[in-house]
Amino acid sequence: MIDFKPRALPLLIGSLPMTDHTAALNLVFEHTPDIPLWIQLPLYKEEGMISQFLSGLPGFVAGTEKNLLDTSKPGFDNEMVSFFEDYLTLSESGEDLGNSRFALSGTRGKGFFEFLRQVDEKGGPFIALKGQVTGPITFGTAVKDEKDKDIFYHDQLRDAAIKKLAMNAKWQAKEFSKRGAIPIIFLDEPALAGFGTSAYITISKADVTLGIEEISREIHSEGGLTGVHVCANTEWDMLLGSDIDIISFDTFSYFDKFILYPEMIKSFLNQGKILAWGIIPTAKPELVAKQNAPGLIRLLHQQMDELSRKAGIDKKTIISQSFITPSCGTGSLDLDSAKKVLKLTKEVAEAFRKP
Repeated sequence: MIDFKPRALPLLIGSLPMTDHTAALNLVFEHTPDIPLWIQLPLYKEEGMISQFLSGLPGFVAGTEKNLLDTSKPGFDNEMVSFFEDYLTLSESGEDLGNSRFALSGTRGKGFFEFLRQVDEKGGPFIALKGQVTGPITFGTAVKDEKDKDIFYHDQLRDAAIKKLAMNAKWQAKEFSKRGAIPIIFLDEPALAGFGTSAYITISKADVTLGIEEISREIHSEGGLTGVHVCANTEWDMLLGSDIDIISFDTFSYFDKFILYPEMIKSFLNQGKILAWGIIPTAKPELVAKQNAPGLIRLLHQQMDELSRKAGIDKKTIISQSFITPSCGTGSLDLDSAKKVLKLTKEVAEAFRKP
C-alpha cells in the first residue's frame, strides 16, 4: 500500500441525477477538485451499475432488458474459451487493455471518457483520481443465467465476472496513473448489506474476501488504492480483515453498527488504511433537506471521539486517515437535493481540514 493520508479531503460516490456528463463533471470538479471522479448517470440504462460491466462476458446478449448471461446460446462454450484466452494473454503480456473486452466502450463508457477528457484539459495537478466498478457479490447476485439462477453460483461465470471486473479496475487505475495521480478505485457492494440473511445464506465470508481481493490485487498492481463502499450495515470484520485500503460506510445511519469492531478498526488504521465517513445522508430528499453543515460536523466529531475512546486511537490520527463523503450516491435524488449533498460534503470536509 502506498503511504497516503487524505486528511479529511472530500470524496464523492459515483452517481448524479443528471442527463449531461459535462454538466455533471462540472459539479464534481467544483466540489472535489483535488480528487474528482467519473460519474455514472443512472438515467441512461447502460450506465446502470450492473449493465455497465456486462458487455464482453460469455453469454452476453445485447439488447435484452435483463441482466442475463445465456449459457444455452449457440457458441457459448467457444465464447467462454475465448474470454479466458483473452484474459490470460492480456494479464501475462501487460499489453494495453484499452481496446479489449475488459475496458468500457461506447455508451457504457461515455462518462469515463468525458472524465479523462476534462482531466486532460484541466491538467491538474490532482492528488488522486477516483473510479468504480461493481463489487463481485453485488454483480454476481444481480446477473442471472437463462434459468434465472444467480451467476455467483455458476463457478465458471462467477470466475469470468470477477476477472472482468478486476481487469476493468486495472484498466481504470492505469489510465489514472498515466495522468500522474494516485488511482483510487471503489468496489460498490450494496449487496453486502444482505450478507448473512437467508437470501445469501450459502455465500461465505471467504467467498466475499476472495472475490474482492482478486480485484484489489489488480488495482494494487497499478499503484492504486482499493476502496469498498457499502451503503448500509454489513459484517464489517470481513472488510476490516481484508487487503483493501479504504472502507466507505454510512456513518450517518450505521455508526452504531460499525463501532462494534473497535479492535479491528484500530488494526485497520494502524496499517495506514483509510475510513471514508459517509456523514451526509442521501436516502431521501426530505432527510437531506433537514441537514446543515454545523449539525453534521458536530455529529461526526462525536463519532470520531467515540472511536478514539473505544479503540484507543488519537483523534488526529483518525482525521488524517479519513475521507468525508456522502453516505451513498445521489443518483436516486432530485437534482436540488443532490447539489445540496455535494455542497455539504465540501463544507464538512473544510471544517475538518482546518488547523
